[in-house]
Amino acid sequence: MVVKKTSKKDHCLDYLLEIGVEEMPARFLDPALDELKEKSTAVLKEQRLSFNRIETYGTPRRLTLFVEGLAVSQASLEMEVKGPAVKVAYKSDGTPSRAAEGFARGQGVTVADLVKKPVGHVEYVFAFRREAGRPAREVLPEIAATLIAGLHFPKPMRWGDLEVRFARPIRWIVSLFGSEIVEFEFAGQKAGRVTYGHRFLSKEPVILSTSMEYFEKMRSSYVMVDLEERKATIWRQVQEMAASVGGAVEENEDLLNEVKNLVEYPTALVGEFSRDYLRLPKEVLVTPMREHQRYFPVVGSDGCLLPKFIAVKNGAADHLDLVRAGNEKVLRARLADANFFFEEDLKAPLVEKVPDLKKVVFQESLGTVYDKVERLVALAEFLGEAVNAGEQDLKQIRRAAYLAKADLVTNMVYEFPELQGLMGREYAERTGEKKAVALAIAEHYLPRFAGDGLPSSLPGQILSIVDKMDNLTGCFAIGIQPSGSQDPYALRRQALGISHIILEGQFDLSLEQLVEAAYRGYQGKVDLKISLEKVKEDISEFFRQRLKGIFSDRGFAYDTVEAVLASGFHHFSDTLLRVQALTDFRRDPAFGDLLTAYIRANNLAKKAPVLCPDPALMGESSERELYQHFLRVQEQAQILLEQRDYHALLAAIATLQAPLDQFFNSVMVMVEDEKLRANRLALLAGLAVLVQRVADLSKIVIE
Repeated sequence: MVVKKTSKKDHCLDYLLEIGVEEMPARFLDPALDELKEKSTAVLKEQRLSFNRIETYGTPRRLTLFVEGLAVSQASLEMEVKGPAVKVAYKSDGTPSRAAEGFARGQGVTVADLVKKPVGHVEYVFAFRREAGRPAREVLPEIAATLIAGLHFPKPMRWGDLEVRFARPIRWIVSLFGSEIVEFEFAGQKAGRVTYGHRFLSKEPVILSTSMEYFEKMRSSYVMVDLEERKATIWRQVQEMAASVGGAVEENEDLLNEVKNLVEYPTALVGEFSRDYLRLPKEVLVTPMREHQRYFPVVGSDGCLLPKFIAVKNGAADHLDLVRAGNEKVLRARLADANFFFEEDLKAPLVEKVPDLKKVVFQESLGTVYDKVERLVALAEFLGEAVNAGEQDLKQIRRAAYLAKADLVTNMVYEFPELQGLMGREYAERTGEKKAVALAIAEHYLPRFAGDGLPSSLPGQILSIVDKMDNLTGCFAIGIQPSGSQDPYALRRQALGISHIILEGQFDLSLEQLVEAAYRGYQGKVDLKISLEKVKEDISEFFRQRLKGIFSDRGFAYDTVEAVLASGFHHFSDTLLRVQALTDFRRDPAFGDLLTAYIRANNLAKKAPVLCPDPALMGESSERELYQHFLRVQEQAQILLEQRDYHALLAAIATLQAPLDQFFNSVMVMVEDEKLRANRLALLAGLAVLVQRVADLSKIVIE
């Protein structure tokens, strides 16, 4: 069936759909609006309703879809439906058969309307139908109800005796096409033209005459529906408030986005707290402000905290003193708790808290956190020696590994889990540990998220790698692997972290040896369901996928990356050097010679029964010349491989192209003599193996 749409310059109107709800969590809003826009775009196109533009807006109390310039009717549809072959549709005397009559009847046309058309070498009958478009007002009710029902939320809820699930209970629905109500019912609410403004500043219902009135009437009802406008307004106000007290606010996109989704009409205000609390670590003050109260901390010109904060009120500038006092009271209680926890934690040095980790479960099948600490100490020492760390660094690495998880049993981290590592650093420094040890404790959690910083110190880098590798190996060894979008232990992020740290630090480490060492830490202590060989295989493939993404993000061609990874990638830093070398050499005119030589040799070399050619069996001069040239390149290659000068190595191999051409022109490789054939194949295999020390060039795509 061939479908054609026929369009005409229809009259257009704007369509407004607003779903009014009880206040929804801030994190629900942005994904819901993105989904609403995506689905409405798709369904309107599917329903053949043209439009100029689709935008979504929202606040904690509403999700709004606004379709600008929506056609008043669907485009008409022309269908060309293929029926039976002509020889089946008509009898020998030319009269229609039952097949033709049935086909015509099924398509709503007469037999006389059927048209004959060839398809290849066979002629068929076709029915042509034209379906007029329906008015938009008839189609929109079903579209709107479907869109609302199709929205997804992390934790939807039911209310009353309804079977409907939504982010929060739906309290009203506006559905206007121009000035007309598009009537439908959802979750017990009939769509109409009545909406509501700010919960406290606009008591009366807002009646919309047309869809275009929406934005003006919302603004006059103290609702700023445009998220980007609300965000810009908040940031401007926050900066102005901070400047008014001689400070500034550090940019925090996550906090700003969350606050914009918590209010409908923002008004920023300055609050303050006791200067005495400034003796606490900066993170201890900032965390309650940002994470719990959604305040913006204020810093001075020196970057140090001031005893001030910026809060954003959901409403106008009325009663600011009362609101300020309330916010200050709440924060004062938070900071008093934090101060108490801090002082209690400091009553004993961090090292004395380590035995308490025996009571904390790491993972139900992998033992306690104390068990993990013992593994970290052993694995960190192994890795430190592998990177040739000095004795002083090794001592600090061992100490940091032993103390890395101790802050998990402190009062502060129990109350504020996001401070793990940071509090470990603070408590370590304040109880006599060396600064390098304290820094490594904080850094071993890095990177915490995409784009986060990497550990800067060697002990921090080592500890971060071993902590993440212990997690990965343990999970893979008991059968826990990410699948699809499911990754509850954030193993993908940890593998990326390991990869970035190794690449950034240019460590000469073997992934295989790392996995083996981590696996040994579990053996004999927990029930490992997966064998070491299988774990190595699975983790290797897991990292291969991560490296593909990293190299792709760095701008390397996908086939270059595939070619290099196919030749091995367990030494990440070396892998990066080979990717860079092949990328550079692909611009060299000699690359064509190299590629031709490799492909010709590799295609035959796959059949080689032996890999070491015997010079005594080489009777042809071109054969001997190729072999001598190959030996010279092979000798040169050993030096270049040690120097990791892969660009020069590829250039050297490319010089084999001329003698190889002469070899193929004068020698038959696949001769009947088995020994002679095997010897010639072995010579070609040696060349192919040499190239594969850098990359498998068969993966290169020739345009």
